[in-house]
Amino acid sequence: MTEFSPSSLSDLEFALLNRFQRDFPLVSRPFAALAQELQSSEACVIEHLRRLQDAGVVSRVGAVFRPNAIGASALAALEVPGERIDSVAAAVSALGEVNHNYEREHRINLWFVVTAANRQHLQDALRRIEQVANCGALLVLPLVEDYHIDLGFDLAAPAHERLGLCASTAPRTKHASQPVTLGDAERGLIAGLQDGLALAPMPFAQLGLPESQALAVLAGWLDLGVIKRLGVIVRHHELGYGANAMVVWDVPDEQVSEVGRRMAATGRVTLCYRRNRQLPDWRYNLFCMIHGKDSREVSARIAALADVCRLQDYPSDILFSRRRFKQRGARYAPTLETAGG
Repeated sequence: MTEFSPSSLSDLEFALLNRFQRDFPLVSRPFAALAQELQSSEACVIEHLRRLQDAGVVSRVGAVFRPNAIGASALAALEVPGERIDSVAAAVSALGEVNHNYEREHRINLWFVVTAANRQHLQDALRRIEQVANCGALLVLPLVEDYHIDLGFDLAAPAHERLGLCASTAPRTKHASQPVTLGDAERGLIAGLQDGLALAPMPFAQLGLPESQALAVLAGWLDLGVIKRLGVIVRHHELGYGANAMVVWDVPDEQVSEVGRRMAATGRVTLCYRRNRQLPDWRYNLFCMIHGKDSREVSARIAALADVCRLQDYPSDILFSRRRFKQRGARYAPTLETAGG
């Protein structure tokens, strides 16, 4: 990975990162379409995206699927003794079903997302993690309802407003009501997308389907909300968002949907969703993620959110991230990887 500083972005790179985190052109030569809009060349656009990907700023150019619209996923956590956190985190990250893995400031200190092709595969993966970690029972928290899930960042906004995308690039609101039934062709397409589109002139022709068919399937999934966004997927830490916290509340079940929607509407959260409690170990059912350049900024944003949404009466906890062990897009086929992601 090459050295990178956010201040080193060229004007073209800034535009690529800020304007194309969604609404990526579904055309035969998408990078040429970007180049035309940016008054550049196809080769130059591809070269700069490759530089940003090599630097770790861009995770991939590709699709973000709505959780559980295809496959199955769950947030899970472990209470790991401090002296074992590195070895356990490495063992968890080595599993291909794990796509995010963080140490957080809490008694339950290792938090990760597990994604698989189906619920049986997910359960198998969770059991395997429990065995390799040898830290007791997993805390498993499947998604129940999402209010805002979109790790897009408006890099052009003033620093205090850089949460979520600006209104002109607001996320789609469509929801896939049921998981999508996949045939062999669709499963092959998803496998081709897992590591992102090829940085090549005709990337949609390299997904294992005839190009026209691949484009039609992707357009349909976007329309249904199966794909939340298609575009440049950035890595927030490398762009200067050095701190983040998972903030959780215990909200009465009859109020949680209304409170979650109210939080999402503020534009102050990057993620907001409901998960079932797991008593007696976990009392919280409303989750959000807040990012900022440092912990002080994140704390100020949490306080402002609580004030705006009148959250002070709900029991809550703040779990700041300590270390990122793994961050990459979800995969829906079993793989074994080198730890670290």
